[in-house]
Amino acid sequence: MSHTLQQYDEVINLCKDIFLKKAKDYGTSWRVLRTISIIDQIYIKALRIRNLQEIKTQKVADDIPSEFKGILNYAVIGLIQLNLKNTAVEDLQLEEIAALYDKSVQLAKDTMLSKNHDYGEAWREMSMESFVDLILVKLLRMKQILQNDGKTLISEGLDANYIDILNYAAFALIIIMDKL
Repeated sequence: MSHTLQQYDEVINLCKDIFLKKAKDYGTSWRVLRTISIIDQIYIKALRIRNLQEIKTQKVADDIPSEFKGILNYAVIGLIQLNLKNTAVEDLQLEEIAALYDKSVQLAKDTMLSKNHDYGEAWREMSMESFVDLILVKLLRMKQILQNDGKTLISEGLDANYIDILNYAAFALIIIMDKL
């Protein structure tokens, strides 16, 4: 498990570095995104990965690992937006963004640790295709939750789905890094 924690932290730090550099370039322009827009951004990235897996060629420079990093960071954005609950478009300071990122990732990491305890590390035996398919399932569930005005009868909410998406993307990146 300590190896998993080290790899997980390495992936998160890589993604956080990208996130913060983009925040320096663009500010917090992502604050304008509503939940459905964040879901759609992740959906587009997941569909692109699935398409690349099937056709085995690409014409746009961003590779599959880059798309998983984007999925992870958009899941963080989703969690931050849910936590802020303030739809006002505001520019946040870099230190605040970093703290919000860390808080969201810690929640996902805690969830990962609990699930790894119960499931072992079954994800290490999964295919890249399964990670993408599971991300797509989560996104379709989230779209249905939004159609239900954010209410569920017995199912997890939007936050739990973002956490699972974040962790699936992290697992995919860990497996990709293992193959290098």
